[in-house]
This record gives sequence, structure tokens and C-alpha cells, in this order.
Amino acid sequence: MHPHTLMAQAGARRDPGTGAISMPLYFSAAFQHPALGQSTGFDYSRTANPTRQVLEQTMAALEGGARGLAFSSGLAALDAVLRLFAPGDALVVTEDLYGGSFRLFENFYREQGISFLYTDTSDSAAVARALDSPGVKGLFLELPTNPLLKVADLSALADLIRNRNILFLVDNTFLTPALCRPFDYGADVTLYSATKYLSGHHDCLAGLAVTRDAGLGERLAFIQNATGAVLGPFESWLLLRSLKTLPLRLARHGENALRVASFLEKHPKIRNLRYPGLPSDPGYRTLARQASGFGGMISCEVASPAEVQRILASLGVFLFAESLGGAESLITYPLVQTHADIAPETLERLGVTDCLLRLSIGLEDPEDLIADLRAVLG
Repeated sequence: MHPHTLMAQAGARRDPGTGAISMPLYFSAAFQHPALGQSTGFDYSRTANPTRQVLEQTMAALEGGARGLAFSSGLAALDAVLRLFAPGDALVVTEDLYGGSFRLFENFYREQGISFLYTDTSDSAAVARALDSPGVKGLFLELPTNPLLKVADLSALADLIRNRNILFLVDNTFLTPALCRPFDYGADVTLYSATKYLSGHHDCLAGLAVTRDAGLGERLAFIQNATGAVLGPFESWLLLRSLKTLPLRLARHGENALRVASFLEKHPKIRNLRYPGLPSDPGYRTLARQASGFGGMISCEVASPAEVQRILASLGVFLFAESLGGAESLITYPLVQTHADIAPETLERLGVTDCLLRLSIGLEDPEDLIADLRAVLG
């Protein structure tokens, strides 16, 4: 069945007792046993909840995977996946990645003996060199990266780790399975801050992980149950609701982002513009091969930090906020918001400068967005 059909009918046909088209909310923390030694399949909601289970099963089907698992946040999902690794292991990871992931890597897992080799994952040759380092057991990348929107060649990287006992982890938050299914290109686990495009309404905090292999899914399910950072039934229901419109929303995000990026590309005050949907972008051809769209994220630089401050104070349509992927267009200053935990010299080297802005393009009329940017840029 086509993924768009699966999304449109997310949660349907799941309540045969009533025939409800929308999957009901099961708020119960505990479930009655029919008799000693018998179970309905649900005992305690940390282990399994009917509403959450439908979301997890739907995500696995959308990805073409074996097991989906829903967590209380994207970082909770990443934390659970990192527990698959042991002291002495190393992971090759995206160098310009979300600051929260960096904080989790450096402040928690490095202390437990796991090391992280930060690499430009859009450069397959650089990844190949890093993979030859001792103890590498994982490859983690963002597609595209946050905030510089670099694009990795998934198939090329999968070829590099074939038969090497290395887990291939892809954070697909910016594209979702509506635009790209990393399992089709060799990934082992996909990860999501479902707070973003999967939710799409700035009203739900959630994370998801999907495994291609059933055995790996069982291991991750054990970790999910043991550590307890599960998604609640209401948030699970909200995500099922949102999946129904995900392809339509992402199409609009992409159309609007291309219009805005095309405007910014011609503006004399904008430099280092990145949007992989522009033919001029370095990641355009690669992403076009492995995705059906380019998403709604843009990054660019303006002339000075003072200009950043003036722009943020003057916007009339864009909202100055840290998140992304919702109906409302947001603008973020990564240096002091999403990436504040990364050392300034590292950020400067990567290009996350004091002049960089990240734009999450929403569902508004694109002419209103362009007019807002034109007014603040001058």
C-alpha cells in the first residue's frame, strides 16, 4: 500500500469493537487480566498502550521497517538508541548537528566511554576515513544537517559500512517518511523529533525510532520499557491525527520554501544561503536522488550580529522561536538557541556563525513571508 494511503488512514480499522475511524485514546495506566496467566496483550502502559502501539505500528509500516517505538521526545529516542552501544565503542557522527544531540553525546555518553568522531557526512570520502578509526560501531547522520542543511549520500555511506558490523542511524526529522525512507538506502534505524514535521502543529512533544530489523527492534523495545521514557496516549493520538495530512503539509512547506529561498538567493544582503531544493545548492542532486521533496528548512547569513538583532526585532509574520516544522513560519538564531552548547571555535569552524539564521518555512501565503523578509532586510 502506498505510504500516502497509510498516512491518510492512520489509526483507522484499529477499533473493531466500535468501528471508530479515529483510533480511540486509551488513558488507562493498567489493564485487567482475564485470568491468572492470561493477558489481553496490554498489562501496563509503560510497556504497551493501545493508542501508542497503533502509532508505532503505523510508523514501522510507513518506513518499511520492522518495529516502531514512540518516546517522550526526540532526545529520549536518541538516548535509547545510544544505549545499544558499549564503553569502548565509537560513532562517526554529523559534525554540524543539532546542539541537543551534541550535548547528549558529550555530557553523558562520552563520560561512559563512548567516543564520537565528528565528520562532514556530506563528504563520503571523509566518512570513509573516519570509519577506519578504531572501535567504530555506529554511523549517525542528520538528513539534511541542522542547521547548515548539508546532504549525505545514503547509498554511498551504506556501501562503506556493508559487512562491517556498524549500525547506520539516520535522523530523518527534516524530511520524514513522506519525502524519504532511509531504509530504502541502507539505514538500520531512523530517528525523529516527532515534535517537528510529524506533529506539524507546535503542540506536541514526541520522539520516534524505527528499526529495519526485528531483532534490533526487540532490543530497543526492552530499553524503552526499562528506562520508561515512553510517549503518552494523548500525544500518540495527536501524531496519528497529524500523519493524515503530512504529505499535503510537506508539499506546501516545500513549495513555500522554494519561493522564499529563490527570493533570498537574489537578495544582495544574503550570503551563504543553503536550501537543498535550489539547483545551485551543493546537496541538490544528491537529495533529488533519494527524496521526493526538499523540505521546508532554509539557512542563510546576514551582514552582522547587529543586523540579526534588528531583523529578529522587526519581523511581522515570522515568529522568533526555536522549534520548526509547524504551520507557522519560525526563525531561529542557532548560535544562542539550538547550538549554544557547542564550543564557539567549533561553531565558527563549521560555519555556524554569529550572522547565521535558520528559517522554518510554514504554510502561510508565500507572498506574505517574502514581504516580511523584504521589509526587514531592506
